[in-house]
Amino acid sequence: MSLVIAGERSGVGKTTVTLALLSWLSRHGYRVQSFKTGPDYIDPMFHTRVTGKYCRNLDPVLTSQTYVKSCFNYHCQDAEYALVEGVMGLFDGVPFQQDVSFASTAHIANLLDLPVLLVLDCSKISTSIGAIAKGFRDFDPRLNFAGLVLNRVGSDRHRNLLENALEGLNLPILGGFYRDQDLTIPDRHLGLIPTGEISNLNFMLDKLATVAEKSFNWEKLLPLLKVNHIPVKSLYLGDSSPQNSVRIAVAYDQAFNFYYQDNFDILKHFGAELIFWSPLRDQKIPENVQGFYFGGGFPEVFASQLSENISVRRSLFQALKSGIPTLAECGGLMYLCSAVRDFQGQDYPMVGLFPNHLTVMAKGLTLGYRQGKILANTPFLKVGETVYGHEFHRSKLMDLGLKPHHEPLLEIKPIYGDQKASFEGLTKYNIYASYLHLHFGNFPLIAQRFCQV
Repeated sequence: MSLVIAGERSGVGKTTVTLALLSWLSRHGYRVQSFKTGPDYIDPMFHTRVTGKYCRNLDPVLTSQTYVKSCFNYHCQDAEYALVEGVMGLFDGVPFQQDVSFASTAHIANLLDLPVLLVLDCSKISTSIGAIAKGFRDFDPRLNFAGLVLNRVGSDRHRNLLENALEGLNLPILGGFYRDQDLTIPDRHLGLIPTGEISNLNFMLDKLATVAEKSFNWEKLLPLLKVNHIPVKSLYLGDSSPQNSVRIAVAYDQAFNFYYQDNFDILKHFGAELIFWSPLRDQKIPENVQGFYFGGGFPEVFASQLSENISVRRSLFQALKSGIPTLAECGGLMYLCSAVRDFQGQDYPMVGLFPNHLTVMAKGLTLGYRQGKILANTPFLKVGETVYGHEFHRSKLMDLGLKPHHEPLLEIKPIYGDQKASFEGLTKYNIYASYLHLHFGNFPLIAQRFCQV
């Protein structure tokens, strides 16, 4: 067994509660495996930093329900304790495959048959907490609730009011956190600030572990978090015996760090040797590589440094122009265009492989699951193939109207609703560049083809 940490809504502090649990367990030397519901990249960075084990995303839209179960069971095999951090509110998912809350935290809890630990934000409420808790408990009779965590409690008197309101609901209070600004993780335009940019992160995690010592009922929690090991075979696609190793250069630094660890593992499964490098700090690009992989991240935050690294921009331009297969997602797309225009309206030259396009930071957030139909052949995907992905960005691709004009790479539409299709992405010189974030668990041919070029 393990627990799913859920919230009544976004912003209730379930990430802080999750990190407190993980920090305490890690401080005591336990082997802990964590998971994150949904497509998020940043929360898993915190999990991994705490536990020393890669956090895994459980997303049945980006992968499949079968993949989610396999991923969970496979990665729990080497752990003593495990937990799953939820996404948004407990029942907040998307209408998909005849399920109105597909990919929600509740969906994952039911799929994996795991009890739910519900985090409630108590900062602006007292006795009404009973009605909220009862509503969550009764909404889906299939769910098994382990108990509650009361977060942002104002005082002992406030806690007494909350406890009185919850009496008789058969929802044990397994944890309680008082308001503390020092436990707040800083954020910006795409959510939490990644771990590599927080200078006092070790102090915060140590404090979370200390607070967790007295904030949770560990006697009741530990048995719930204990892993029931289920033997499973290799997660990644059965037998594979690549004959040759393909060297793939992966851009990985503060500007490019949105990657699913599963994608790296699947690439390795098909024979990739991953060469990690930094477009921010390195003075030259990796040598003797057969592919480049640029993930998402924050090139807009580090646009000045990326632009100033002229030697890397120039050598990368020539290498990619020669036809080296290149996969660029979101931030990677931004980096390969002519320039990035930041929130202040300042333009910073980038690699320039798509000289008639620049990316402009906007106030509005583009967010959601997408179905993409491939319109142009690349080394990774072929015309007519369909993929599912996720968009999460504040930049917009601006066509400068220069020639030659680039035909779009993908026809994109949301996975639900009746919105019209849009067109997106760029390709040339064996480059696949798109805002769409892909998980190779849904389409392992991407990784296989990457390693066969």
